[in-house]
Formats: sequence, structure tokens, C-alpha cells
Amino acid sequence: MATPMLTPQLCRNFIGGHWVESGSGRAVERRNPAHLDEIVAVVPYSTREEMRAAIAAAKAAFPKWRDTPAPSRGRILSKAASLMADQADELARLLTREEGKTLKESLVEVQRAISILEFMAGEGRRLAGQMLPSELSATLAYTLKRPVGVTGAITPWNFPVAIPVWKAAPALVAGNTMVLKPAELTPLTATRIVELFEQAGLPPGVLNLVLGAGEDIGSELVEHSDVRAISFTGSNQVGNLIYGAAARQMKKCQCEMGGKNPMVVLADADMDRAVESATWGAFGSSGQRCTSTSRVVVEDKVAEEFVTRVVKRAAQFRAGDGIDESTDLGPLVDQTQMESVLRYIEIGKQQATLRVGGERLTGGAHDGGLFVAPTVFDHVKWDSVIAQEEIFGPVLSVIRVPDFEEAVRVANSVKYGLSSAIYTRDATKIFEFVERTEAGIAHVNCSTIWSEAHLPFGGIKETGAGLREMGAVAIDFYTELKSVYVDYSMPRE
Repeated sequence: MATPMLTPQLCRNFIGGHWVESGSGRAVERRNPAHLDEIVAVVPYSTREEMRAAIAAAKAAFPKWRDTPAPSRGRILSKAASLMADQADELARLLTREEGKTLKESLVEVQRAISILEFMAGEGRRLAGQMLPSELSATLAYTLKRPVGVTGAITPWNFPVAIPVWKAAPALVAGNTMVLKPAELTPLTATRIVELFEQAGLPPGVLNLVLGAGEDIGSELVEHSDVRAISFTGSNQVGNLIYGAAARQMKKCQCEMGGKNPMVVLADADMDRAVESATWGAFGSSGQRCTSTSRVVVEDKVAEEFVTRVVKRAAQFRAGDGIDESTDLGPLVDQTQMESVLRYIEIGKQQATLRVGGERLTGGAHDGGLFVAPTVFDHVKWDSVIAQEEIFGPVLSVIRVPDFEEAVRVANSVKYGLSSAIYTRDATKIFEFVERTEAGIAHVNCSTIWSEAHLPFGGIKETGAGLREMGAVAIDFYTELKSVYVDYSMPRE
């Protein structure tokens, strides 16, 4: 089913409560990755001066927003959640058209954003410190959480609704103001999110949006002295630069970066569940998730059965335009990403056994789109390139091991540590794996891609730096802790 051609939208910045066109005179076209002949948006390359204006607007709005009672701030988030729920289908379709994921996946992402807003709205009534006993008599000792000030968010293209929301919601409910710099590939969803906050009653200047290139406006956001906290999701290369720059300025920073997530399948696993989890974990969102199942570490006893079934299941995935509700696999996000995935596939062909896929899909419904077939490599060596580096595409590497001990070693053998999973019925091995897995998120008999709005999200090793996102602990990054001592022993007159 072809997507109807629509007039491309000229995207604008949102600064101090006003939608304004960039004065840079430079822009780039954003095309639908399922239909490259369709221009969906024209994205400006905003200037450093425009970013500075957004930061100034956020700074000016901060005192009044900080002093707004937290429950009132929470009510605005609750209103934004309600508006997003009312417009969920429209937003999901916009997401699919802009980023490429299937409509089913887009609806799940929008619902996740709604859940985050609902949970964080409640934090407006839970911004509690601690009451603690003092060593002194007639002294009250307690702690307060206070907002840090102007915050910056730099967000990726692969979850362009959920990730901006899970950064903005805790920042705003805690009393901070924010400047959002989204990925250049997904300006429309970022624009729509900010519009929803505006419609919910967020005061001018509290949330600002600046579109453009990371090396220009992103650098300005990180380097500006008035920005006291930076939250980044993206590549390790960029995250390392941001974390270093923030450290030099003594500002708070959190970076959520790469993943090379393992799923361990032991001989006693429920094979039906393991196969379904592996395929959806690897090929859902075309493998363009930081939590995607990139590696399956499977015991030799069941390896051949597992691989045979995974190959059969992968061949059943239907690739096409995500708007078509029968589509299982959408396109990759742009030409650069597709070329990167195809390069890794060529490397894999030299290092392992290709069992299915391994090529760009063309012809018929795939013409004019950036589609790569679901790809499975077998007999992958644990230290090979495709087993160690993040591919970010629909590519699954199967690594065969003799036993549980080797499975744990191989699962932990990469520099990343975001998500992991194990499929087994053995309770002892379940809890041993949970203890020993080098990942910020562990799953037992469920997929590496699963997460919920009220639980912390983040990784260890080279995946994550700084405090966790999502859940109640997300507030910690966006607040400073103040200890208070009140001596009430004054003599009475």
C-alpha cells in the first residue's frame, strides 16, 4: 500500500513560546525511508545564535517555573498525556512516515510516551526528601530536592517520541526548564511533542525546541555555561565527547549509548518462546533499537534446532511500508544507515555462516525504499566483528557454546552492558545469570527489548554514563539534593 504524497512541512524552532523560522538560510530535506521520492519535511540548520536565544528563554522562564508548585507542574504533564492519548493514531502515523517503523511499533512507542507522562505527572506529588534524626537535641534534619536550572536534551531518531518525553517529563516536573535538540532525521515528531506540551498549558520558555546539526547547535547546547545538565542518547563517539565537555564545566551529564545485547538459550528453554523472542528482538524496528537482540548465545545441544526454527521464522517477516498494517519489517532510517548495515553483513559473510537474508530488498513493494532482509548468521565466533560491534540493523548473530558457564562468559564479552536475557527453566541458573550478567537490565524468559515506564532504564560499561533514566530515579538527575538543619531550641520569651 503506497503512502499518499503530502506537502512537506517546513519545520520551525520553538523559542520562548513562539514558533519561529530559522534565519540561517540553510535547510535539508527529510524523505520517507519507505518511499524516497516523498519529501516529508524541510529541516533548518539553525545557528548557534538561535540556540543561544533558546537557552536565554529557558533561563528567563526558570524562576517562575521553579516556584510553581510541583503538583501544578504535574497536572500539565497529565494534560499532555491526555492530549497525546487523544491523538495517538495521528502521532503514530507521523512517526511511521518520518522514521519508518511499522504502525504497530509506532503505536506502542506512543503508548510508552503516554505511560511515562502519566507516571511522571504523579511525581509532582512525590518529590520527597527524607526526614532524618539529628545528633543534636531540638534539631530537625531533612533533605530537599531542588531543580538544577536550564537543562538540555539531545535525542536520537530511533525513538523520536518516547525518548524526548522520557527526558523532558522528569526535568519539567522537577521544576527545570529545557532546550530540546532532536535528531535531524525526525523533526516532525519532535515538533508535535512540543506542540502537545504547549497545548497542555506549559508556560512560554519552559520547553524550547531548536532544529539543526549536532556539530553546531548541539555543541552550543553542551558548551553554554547557563545549561547546567545535559541528557544525551546516541552513539558512543558523540557521547564520549559530550561527557568530557560536560565534565570540564562541572555540569551534570547522562549519556545512554550503544548496546550489543545477548540472549542466552539453554538446553531446557521453552523453544517456542525463545524463537519468537529472538526474531522479534532482532528484527523488530528493523533492529534499530539500543535494546535489540543482537546476539543469541545458545547451548550446543539445542543449537541446530534453534537456528533452523529462527531461520524459518525470519523468512516469514514481511518487509514493506510501515503504514501497511500487515508489514512486520519497515525500512532502515536513511541511506547512510542502510549502507552501514550492508557493510557489516559483508563482513559477516567472511566470518560466519549466512543462514538467511544478507541483502537489500528491491522490486515490488520494496522499490524506492531502504529495506534490508532479516539476516541470521550462524557459527559466529564470540570475538568476531559482527559479535562485538553494534550493527543497528536486522542482523542476528548466533554463537554456539557448550554450557552455561561459557554462555555467561560470552554474553559478558562485549564492551556494552545495556540489556540481556536468558531462556531456561533452571531456577539456580536464572538467579546466577541475573547476578552475573553485565547489563543494566536483565530479563528472564522475556525479550531484551522490554522495558516499562516506572522502572529505571540504562546500562553499564560503555553503554551508560551518569544516572539512570525513567522510573522515580529519573528525578535524581534533574535535581540537586539539599540538606537542612533547623534548630528550634530558641528560649521562649
